[in-house]
Parts: sequence; structure tokens; C-alpha cells
Amino acid sequence: MEKKHVIVVGAGFAGLTAARELQTAGIDYHIVEARDRIGGRAWTDDRLGRPLEIGATWVHWHQPHVWSEITRYGQDIIASPVVDTAYWYAGGELKSGTEAEMDAKLARPMEKIFENSHEFFPEPHKPLLVLDEKFGASQELKDAFLAADQAGVLDALEDGDFTQEEKDLCNAYWSAGYIGYPEQGSSLMAKQWAALCDHRLSLVDEQTLRYKLVNGMRGIYGNIAKDLTGEIRLNTAVTAIEHGEDSATVTYADGTSETADAVIVTVPVGALGNIEFNPGLPEGSQKTIEQKWNSTGFKAWIKIKGHHNIFGYAPQPAVVSVLRSEYFEDDDTTICVAFGSDHEKIDLESIEDAQKVVDQWRPDLEVVGVTGHDWVADEYSGQAWATLRRGQFTEGWHHFRSSTSSLHFAGADWASGWRGVVVDGAIETGISTAREVINKLRG
Repeated sequence: MEKKHVIVVGAGFAGLTAARELQTAGIDYHIVEARDRIGGRAWTDDRLGRPLEIGATWVHWHQPHVWSEITRYGQDIIASPVVDTAYWYAGGELKSGTEAEMDAKLARPMEKIFENSHEFFPEPHKPLLVLDEKFGASQELKDAFLAADQAGVLDALEDGDFTQEEKDLCNAYWSAGYIGYPEQGSSLMAKQWAALCDHRLSLVDEQTLRYKLVNGMRGIYGNIAKDLTGEIRLNTAVTAIEHGEDSATVTYADGTSETADAVIVTVPVGALGNIEFNPGLPEGSQKTIEQKWNSTGFKAWIKIKGHHNIFGYAPQPAVVSVLRSEYFEDDDTTICVAFGSDHEKIDLESIEDAQKVVDQWRPDLEVVGVTGHDWVADEYSGQAWATLRRGQFTEGWHHFRSSTSSLHFAGADWASGWRGVVVDGAIETGISTAREVINKLRG
């Protein structure tokens, strides 16, 4: 029997883990990657005098797929610092206190935002379980679930006695969490995050913004690549994919093409419009590509003079919603990480823009460097991490999980668990999609 061959499009975490799974099963493959590097939206690069995560950063032992890779490759983690002073806005007034005091102010409104997370996500890695007829949920619960998808993450605070301070804190928190405008983001995403974190705000914070890898993400994606025996072709952009029941033909930007038994596409929604599919994708998938996610924001690294252990929150329309000290350098500087909801509002190489950001909390501090990458403007991503608009939780990402041809999709955008903010979902779908392809090719 002729040996089966699979083309994997993309050398990020999903593509690399899919390739490793195929290799373990004895199926030939090769990876094509549009960029000149591996890693995708995970990118450890040397900037501002030290290795920095330009994309995905945080990991946790409660993230099952990434923790397995941390164990496999003997990587270590380090905690981000607990800050000395936190700054936040309440109705335009700047306040300060300890990190614990700021977190305490978030507790009550976040409990409301996370409301029904137990009922909606009894099994957090099966996000649409309550809509499954076999599960047997009541119609009342199904209706509530669907209604929550149409609601914004901050809508829950409009009813009740929540203070402007509580609303502003949550606005800042979710502007960063949704890496976009929070009023447009489905409330179900925040509720699933809670379910993935034992319904505890403290664990949400731990999993999304506390622990990072000592050697960076490249300590994992670089080691996965070393384990692969198949070819990884960089600078190889895909422009078209023709797919049938038993084969797929991939066409590249240079006009060449090749045919394989199956293709696994790990390109995120924001860049899928660059590929012509024949036959076209189903209506639900195509609609998602046209809408894109709620992911319009950015991540920046800002270097300031002196050692300052600080945390800042600022609601819309602030350019940066969350700023936190991460590294204290030997040259008496501090490198802070910053998140904002709109990539068009900042030049990620402009010290002047970064200074304006820091000034909203500490105008006495001097910015000496800033860096980042505009993932939304990047033609090969078109977004930061995947965050869902209203209605996209129940009508969007899941369309890409089923296949009736030789075309398959993997990537964090389609994950059942952590669909964004961390790499766990990318690894999850790399494994699960590869197993689907393996089983199909084995008949």
C-alpha cells in the first residue's frame, strides 16, 4: 500500500504538535510556514536587552496540554512579581493600593460576570454540552445559555448596585482579557474561562497572567521541532487549497502546487481570508472568516528607568488597559507588559506613545524603550489571541471542527478548552485533529 502523506499548513504549536502526532503514527508529512520562523503567535525574541515573549506568554499546571509539554521537555516556570503598588481609575479619579486591595474590589462584580458558569459548563472542555440533546439540559437552561452568548461581558453589571469603580475595574480587566472592546465580546467566553479555573477569579488570574517559562515559549516549540523528522519549509505561503474526499491540492504564492492525501490548516481566522478554498467552506465557517473575532488589540513591552513594581488598570477609552511590571534588569530598569484593545491607537516602536501610556498612572517615570508586534496588522495572523464576539460562542468556532473532506482545521481558534490567551488550546487541537486524520487515513 502506498504510504499516506499529509501537508500541515503552519508551524505554530498546533501545526508542530499535529506533525508530531502524524510522525508517531508512521504517516509522512511536511509543514509549510509562511513566516521565516516557527512558533506562529508564540514568539520568543531578544528585545530590550533580554528574551521577551512577543506573543503567547503565560502557562499553568492546570492547563493539561501545555503542562504535558513542559514536563516532556523539562522546562521550568517562574512567577511574575506580586506588585508593591496598584493603580486604578474610578470615575476618572486615580486611586492606589496594594494588589490584594485592587483584587478585592474586583471580586464582587466578577462573581456576577461569572454567574451560571457551573450550570453552563459542567464539563469545561465540552463548551457546547448543554445544547447537546443527549445531555438533557432543560429548555430554560438552553435559552439562558444562548441569551448569554448574545450578551456582552460587561452587560451583567448594568443591573444591580455596582459602583463606577467596580465597573471601571472590570472594563479594564476585560479590555485586556478580550484583547478588544469588551462590550462586543460574548459573555460566555468569560464564563468558560471561569469554569476552566474552578470558577475562581484568583485562578483565572493565575492561569492567564502569573506564570511564564524560564526559557520562553521557544523552549517548547523549538524542542517539538527538533523531534520532527519531516521537512519544515519556511517562507512558503499558501494561496489556495482544493480539497476532495481522498486528496487535497495546495497552491503556494510562487504558483507551484502539490497534492497530498490530507491537509491540516492551522491558520487563524484573521488570516484565513488569504486562502481560496475549493469547494468553498460551509456558510457558518465563511461567515466567521468574514466577521473575524473580537481580537483587535495589542501587547507591548515597555522599559522604564529604575526598579518599579507596579500594576495599572484603566478603562476605555484608555490606550492601554492593563500594565504590569515583569522584569527588573541589572541596568536599573524595569520592563513592563501592557495590553490594549485597539492596535491602531499605538505605535509599538514609539517611546513617545509608550510614555503617554505610563503617564496615566505614573507621570514621574521615564520610558526608555518599547517593543511589540502588531498581530492584527500581520497578514499571517490578522488577530491576537482568539476572543469571541457576541453570538460567536454558539455560532462560529465549532464549524471548523468537523470535516467531510480531506481538509481539516487545527489551532487555538477552534479549541474546546482554552480558545485564546494561552497556547493550551493550540496543542489540544493539534493532537485531536491529527488523530482524526490518522483514523481516516487508516480507514
